[in-house]
Amino acid sequence: MVFTMFYLFVLGCTTTNSTDKNDNPRERISINEGWKFMKYESETLADKLIYDVRPPIENVDDTKEADSKPTEAVEIATSSEVLKPYILPTANPFIKDSTKHHKRPQGNPGENFPFVQTNFDDNTWETVDLPHDWAIKGPFMKGDDAEVGGGMGRLPSNGAAWYRKQLEIPETDKEKSIFLDIDGAMSYAMVWLNGHLVGGWPYGYNSWRLDLTPYIKFGESNQLAIRIDNPNHSARWYPGGGIYRNVWLTKTNKIHVGQWGTYVTSKESSKDSATIDFKIAISNDALSNTTVDVVTEIYPLENGFKRLGLRAASIKKNNIILNSNSQTTIKGSAVIKSPKLWGPPPTQTPNLYKAITTIHAQDGTIIDNYETVFGIREVIFDGEKGLIVNGEPIKIQGVNQHHDLGALGAAFNLKAAKRQLETLKELGCNAIRMAHNPPAPELLELTDQMGFLVIDEIFDSWERKKTPHDFHLIFDDWLEADTRSFVRRDRNHPSVILWSFGNEVGEQYTAEEGAKVGAKLSAIVKSEDPSRPTTASMNYAKPNMPFPSIMDVISLNYQGEGIRDAPAYAHLQGIKTSPLYPAFYEAFPNKAIISSETAAALSSRGTYLFPVTGDISSPISDGIGGDPKTGYVSSYELYTANFGSSADKVFASQDKHPFVAGEFVWSGWDYLGEPTPYYSSRSSYFGLIDLAGFKKDRFYLYQARWRPDLPMVHILPHWNWPERIGQITPVHIFTSGDEVELFLNGKSLGRKKKGPFEYRLRWDDVVYKPGTLKAVAYKNGQFWSEETVHTTREPSKFVLKTDQDDLLSNGKDLVFITVKITDNKDHFVANANNPISFTIEGPGEIVATDNGDPTDLTSFASSERNAFNGLALVIIKAKKGAIGQIKVTANSSGLQSSSVTINCQ
Repeated sequence: MVFTMFYLFVLGCTTTNSTDKNDNPRERISINEGWKFMKYESETLADKLIYDVRPPIENVDDTKEADSKPTEAVEIATSSEVLKPYILPTANPFIKDSTKHHKRPQGNPGENFPFVQTNFDDNTWETVDLPHDWAIKGPFMKGDDAEVGGGMGRLPSNGAAWYRKQLEIPETDKEKSIFLDIDGAMSYAMVWLNGHLVGGWPYGYNSWRLDLTPYIKFGESNQLAIRIDNPNHSARWYPGGGIYRNVWLTKTNKIHVGQWGTYVTSKESSKDSATIDFKIAISNDALSNTTVDVVTEIYPLENGFKRLGLRAASIKKNNIILNSNSQTTIKGSAVIKSPKLWGPPPTQTPNLYKAITTIHAQDGTIIDNYETVFGIREVIFDGEKGLIVNGEPIKIQGVNQHHDLGALGAAFNLKAAKRQLETLKELGCNAIRMAHNPPAPELLELTDQMGFLVIDEIFDSWERKKTPHDFHLIFDDWLEADTRSFVRRDRNHPSVILWSFGNEVGEQYTAEEGAKVGAKLSAIVKSEDPSRPTTASMNYAKPNMPFPSIMDVISLNYQGEGIRDAPAYAHLQGIKTSPLYPAFYEAFPNKAIISSETAAALSSRGTYLFPVTGDISSPISDGIGGDPKTGYVSSYELYTANFGSSADKVFASQDKHPFVAGEFVWSGWDYLGEPTPYYSSRSSYFGLIDLAGFKKDRFYLYQARWRPDLPMVHILPHWNWPERIGQITPVHIFTSGDEVELFLNGKSLGRKKKGPFEYRLRWDDVVYKPGTLKAVAYKNGQFWSEETVHTTREPSKFVLKTDQDDLLSNGKDLVFITVKITDNKDHFVANANNPISFTIEGPGEIVATDNGDPTDLTSFASSERNAFNGLALVIIKAKKGAIGQIKVTANSSGLQSSSVTINCQ
């Protein structure tokens, strides 16, 4: 099956605070500031306003293999006191069959609870701004019997909490519709306004809306109260806790474009012209029928942001009758001449357009304005050629990304997210798989603007559980609403090329029964967006099983290069699979194949353990790539999780099977939780980039492959080994060249050339002598690049480098400061672990510190931290509204202090 897709995307409506409803009738107001917050000290002390009962926790294994078989759900009795029946109606707009809509019971649970009352005194509660992650400051929980173990990051994300905020809604809004839009709350959110239970949404990753209009006191203060309940053992990684994404108050006239109300596709696209098809859902919340005119005009955008003056096209005016208390969908088309196509750099440009939809009353009054940003391009998934974008074959050079932002936790921050993407762009990455849940909407705005290709994913589990309290508990009730809302929100982003409705789900094991569930999800996705193909990632299902037949694109996790199939892995228990690219290709010749997870290699940045395996890929065990006493994994980048493979093995398998569309490495950045293989740690070892944003050696191995035209060569290990004088200390080289000569103290150790299916050059017999290592790389016989590493002197001083010189005092902008330890000759001391104390002067504050060490259980909020292998990170923000200079200083006993100055404006 070959999929051809032309499509566009929605970023939403503009935020306007004008009081002139004729000019700006729609307002989207951030209500992130000034919330009151209280978290119960323990789950047992929490109130009884629960969504539903949960099964008891029995024999949880926090350290089980990531590819362990999911198990059946535990049957539990539901109490009549639970609030689920009152929350389920929130899903109704996303349930297609109206006969299956949920009817709200009589009553108003929680109306007498103090926290929902206007007169409750919350002055002793903490004041917070959103997005807010209640757990990220810690403390980390230590030991084998910790309440929250390594799998969920050892941080106190579990528990129940309340957020309260007063909303002033003027009398002039009395004829409007007022909506609460929450981009993400972790989890089981339930909302009261002025003592009335409005609704909620249990799945922590979905965005959702509530209509506040019936409960508002116009011209008065309105009390908003939100209860969050985040169960322990609910995830296989760090989920965060709280309202961790943006929250908005949206005000419209009774007649308005509905939530995520535009859907844009394209056909007959070429360099000469493109036909743009619009579907627009218009809501009429009024009590009477109304006739309106709807006009849409399209403008090109410059650099993804600024609207250029010339109109590119317009959609013919629609004159329609809107029935009261209903939603009407209209259609329209426009032709854009010489369209600027959206495509991934470096060979293409992510061009964008903006459509402005205006609803007019019959007297010409503007009733609503809704802005839709979109891009035009053709995408083809081909079983033989892989991915083709705008006629050009594009090899997917992708990574998997979890949703946390390292030391900032799950609380979304645009600057931090962009920093991650910019580092991945430097790597040569062109694609992101959102593992394993819908991302923050702003992240997709970034991928649209920067030109990344995206797999947008919704579920990590269906009916069968991976952890006792994961999504399987609510899957049957919410699968349709979660899936439809997920697609509607994101279906117009040009960066999204593929919908994934599952990751390594247990239904792979249940033959036709499991395939039936997957087919249902795929059908829901297709009914919302027929323009894109669907997939689900498989780490167990084989070509002859029913499961692969339900998807349009074959997504393989580790099965392409084989799981536990090499001799070094033969003794291990678990899934064992020989390389399956050929078998899937033979079984599904018309379906494109992607590797949705590859490698699962592990390392601790800058740590090298001996001896070094002679294999190209080896599982970690005590003394073979790993040290259980320190919790470190060797950075020779040959060692993997038990189910994984090294980059070298993955590259060879893909090069031998050129029909594979590409790969998504597990993972781009380290992330909180899932610290395989050492679950006493806080964060993963999988990343090409560590948790603080520092590049591991593996970064350069992938960069050498993904950016073949970039002259680069990289040497490992460092060359500070006083305890290894006279001992064999292997030297490995990563380069985009094809040949390297290695020198030790000026003496050549030989010139080596890459052979077929070789991706590194190895000098495994080097005897350590202090001094200088130099690698000179060549390509096609010509000089290409060189790098030198030195044996350094003792640590002497710090070098502080900011990622930007100026800092906006808007409470959101951040500066990331890299702290590097050098000797007195300015050489980087790659094995320095000195303690550092940070101080700050001026109108700023230290948000967090980190060093990329997965074993470091120092609170991220601490201003004191050890360097890890020569590096540390400090994150700064300005006090809101402040101006002036911020001075950050790094101090350590025996080292020269160093400072950096940031302009706050």
